[in-house]
Amino acid sequence: MKYFLLVSMLVLSACTMTPDITAEPASTDVMQLIEQTAVNAPKGVNGTFQFSIKASGIKRKVVYLNTELDYRDRRNITVALHPKTIAEFIKKYGTSPESFFINKNIAVTGEAKQTKIWFFSNGKRTDKYYFQTHIRVKSVKQIKVLS
Repeated sequence: MKYFLLVSMLVLSACTMTPDITAEPASTDVMQLIEQTAVNAPKGVNGTFQFSIKASGIKRKVVYLNTELDYRDRRNITVALHPKTIAEFIKKYGTSPESFFINKNIAVTGEAKQTKIWFFSNGKRTDKYYFQTHIRVKSVKQIKVLS
């Protein structure tokens, strides 16, 4: 009887799951973050967020890293790198961030905030707009490559 009890305990303890400490941390739920920024607008949501970067662009000396191929996609989060950050990044890594981050998973610390994007027609702002969620990066210390 005591052997049966001992064997049962060993079998049951072998069935328990142990956490995988080698696994990558989970990515930020993009839609949940977008919803939180909309609810908190005009204030933002502070934290460290993890994303996969799929596309980038540069406009007026700011590099934009996007979680979707189309930056207008409502599921997109944009990480905006300040011009000083770009210079700091190039000095540290020897390459431009707009190509460096493509297809990489990153962690970015900062404030995710809903940003109004205006439509322009013939060089003039129209009364139409949409919202994007942006995280502004002013220091290389705010952004880290995970994989």
